[in-house]
Amino acid sequence: MNQSKSIHQNLDTVEEIKELALKYLDKYQPSKKSLQIYLFRKAIDTQSNTIEKSEIIKKIDIVLGDLEEKGILNDTLYSEIKSNNFLKRGYSLNKIKQHLSQKGIGSELLKQTIEKIQNDHTNPDFYSAIRICKKRRLGPYRPDANKEIFYKKDMGVLA
Repeated sequence: MNQSKSIHQNLDTVEEIKELALKYLDKYQPSKKSLQIYLFRKAIDTQSNTIEKSEIIKKIDIVLGDLEEKGILNDTLYSEIKSNNFLKRGYSLNKIKQHLSQKGIGSELLKQTIEKIQNDHTNPDFYSAIRICKKRRLGPYRPDANKEIFYKKDMGVLA
């Protein structure tokens, strides 16, 4: 029998959904939207046609509200941690914005996070460009014999 584990899992009550959410939060640090999508998919997989989608969404919203109230789920903290990790990796501000918005971070919180980055770090895009040059050995980090040959290509990468 090729039945997945989720079929045997029961997600009828708010407590069962909360238990699944806590297991997921133990392993990952998702945004609120990511966790909502995960719980909804799991609930749909396990209950197929027995419960209406609107009831599932209500139960998930109750769980998410409870987790936010207790401080377990925090989009502000999530956006700060992710943006700092991306800055260390050398991502530009635009790439950080794009990633956080894809993860369901609201526009107001996104604006606050980017402003905080700009206030804390002087010209983060410049430093991310330097990290890219070091990592890919572009520009001044390229071996001397090839600098002129690859000048246009290097500038295209940084554009």
